[in-house]
Amino acid sequence: MSRTVKGRGVGVASGGGQARTRLARRAVIEAARALFVDRGYGATTIEAVSDRSDVPPATVYRLFSSKLGILKALLDVSIAGDDQAIPVLDRPEVAALLAEPDPDELVAGFARFNVAINERSGQIYQILASAACSEPEAANLLGEYTQQRQQGQRRIARALARASALRADVGERDAADLIHVFMSPEVYRLLVTDRGWSRARYEQWLKDALAQQLLRRTERTT
Repeated sequence: MSRTVKGRGVGVASGGGQARTRLARRAVIEAARALFVDRGYGATTIEAVSDRSDVPPATVYRLFSSKLGILKALLDVSIAGDDQAIPVLDRPEVAALLAEPDPDELVAGFARFNVAINERSGQIYQILASAACSEPEAANLLGEYTQQRQQGQRRIARALARASALRADVGERDAADLIHVFMSPEVYRLLVTDRGWSRARYEQWLKDALAQQLLRRTERTT
């Protein structure tokens, strides 16, 4: 009987420790978001993040290793929309879109998905891009995100190619290049942040641009 009680106690303590760790991670990430946006990446210190999040510096280092580690975690959460340890490309909603048999719906779905990601992560992505100009490690991290984005974009192009949905003059490689341009954080920033487009207007433009440039149906309509 005493062993059973003891075992249950350990389980509760372990679960409580995991919950506290998750809360601490969230507090640090949100504190870093506010500080990076307000002060900039370079001017933000681990100590400032610790003070704002009320998480001891030693714990911050244990959880994230470095300030760049915090920025990476912040960008991951911003891209995914949550802190689940599941890569975006492996999520069910992405698989469902890639399996969509209607090319127009596939393009429209990824336009919505892309706009949501850019809306959540655009500002943080620009912070990383700015840090990459002067910090080699940040530049390496930016390169990793670019590769991940390109991997996802190639999967969209491949799905359209396999469905024989691409225009006759657009190959799978060309389609991936066009998707890379239209769905880039830079284009989102230029039109939404710099030019003041609404989310709805940008999403409609993105959907129309992708369909016009990629899909075979456009040729028949023309």
